[in-house]
Amino acid sequence: MKFKKKILCIGAGYVGGPTMAMIAYKCPEYKVNVVDINPERISEWNSGKLPIYEPGLDEIVKAARGRNLFFNTDIEKGIKEADIIFVSVNTPTKKYGAGAGMAADLQYWEKTARQILECSESPKIIVEKSTLPVKTALAMERILTSTDNGIHFEVLSNPEFLAEGTAVKDLENPDRVLIGSSQTEEGLKARDELIEIYENWVPKERIITTNVWSSELSKLVANAFLAQRISSINAISELCEKTDADITEVSKAVGLDSRIGSKFLNASVGFGGSCFQKDILNLVYLCRHYGLDQVADYWEGVVKINDYQKDRFVLNMLKAMFNTLAGKKVCLFGFAFKANTGDTRESPAITVSRKLIEEKAELRITDPEALNNARNDLKDIKGKISFIEDPYEAASGSHAIAIMTEWDLYSELDYEKIFQSMNKPAFIFDGRNIADHNKLFEIGFNVYGVGRPPLTHF
Repeated sequence: MKFKKKILCIGAGYVGGPTMAMIAYKCPEYKVNVVDINPERISEWNSGKLPIYEPGLDEIVKAARGRNLFFNTDIEKGIKEADIIFVSVNTPTKKYGAGAGMAADLQYWEKTARQILECSESPKIIVEKSTLPVKTALAMERILTSTDNGIHFEVLSNPEFLAEGTAVKDLENPDRVLIGSSQTEEGLKARDELIEIYENWVPKERIITTNVWSSELSKLVANAFLAQRISSINAISELCEKTDADITEVSKAVGLDSRIGSKFLNASVGFGGSCFQKDILNLVYLCRHYGLDQVADYWEGVVKINDYQKDRFVLNMLKAMFNTLAGKKVCLFGFAFKANTGDTRESPAITVSRKLIEEKAELRITDPEALNNARNDLKDIKGKISFIEDPYEAASGSHAIAIMTEWDLYSELDYEKIFQSMNKPAFIFDGRNIADHNKLFEIGFNVYGVGRPPLTHF
């Protein structure tokens, strides 16, 4: 089959894989090739068990794979053949040198840019899909034009705004598609080629165009604003606990204000995921770079509140369970950072697990999709940890249950059966406020939510 254009995506992770699957699914006239240096990951994309869990992803991959969607490890060949290259490599927070703990680590991104330069034999449109610091496109451009090989590269910014657990829905019906380009004739022409791809299924009014720098910064700011709302309501949750107010009632009252809205106002044990903390710290580093210390302090406070919320959750458990967790069995319901994903990056459950082990508790962890990642996240811990698929088995003999992920499953379990199998007094610490606290109390549990008055039998 003769394809209209050949698209390459470098990076087959949480962004690259689903995004390219949707483009291939919606645009059969384009050949979409996804490459990665990890052969095991590529093998999984070509198997019946995909490397990531997203509702609806299996169906679109199976529909397009082998038709116009392909996964392999031949990066060099992919670059040579491609007309448009999406760069979706990992950009984690730096753990060394200048900016450690805040700045983005761009080593993988730069290696990719240099590989594109080395292997290209024809003009390319390069699309930044990874979350990158503002002005990164300029660095990309400088690398790609560092040799006079007669090949023209045009760099676009096209940040992703996917929420894990709803990634397929977000891709199929996005709030907006943002494309940043240079304002030159060549830049606008490249921008229009990318617009043409998205117009196959996205209404034109939802495709927003900006300059490159606005596009890069918009991604960081969007995540910072969302995380800010979570930290704001979590900060109020502690005040609710001190004053016997109920955070769910406060959130509802505040969320009904049309100027504020109800989204991201659910108090919890804290936010996680690969984006929020990383992007806020990136924003903090950027502000400090430009001498904007007061602005940096403000945004850094969002992360500090989130860390404090996780610490506070464990301290509340310790206080409620008679100031000692040593030798007690604590069952974590959920380990993924949110429901409908197996992703555990920056999950509050990681911090909570480590602190519980420090208190010499015995952990039992259950999650419908994230157990393998949980094992990897906690592999360096010395302590008693069990990973159990069946939540009833995991809870049996436990002194306490901590609900860490808002899976629907955990609000539908037979808690009378669970209560009968547990050590008494039995505790539930609902880190997501998803359970029926009054019903749990009537069964016999001592119930502690976030930002809500506890229900105890003491």
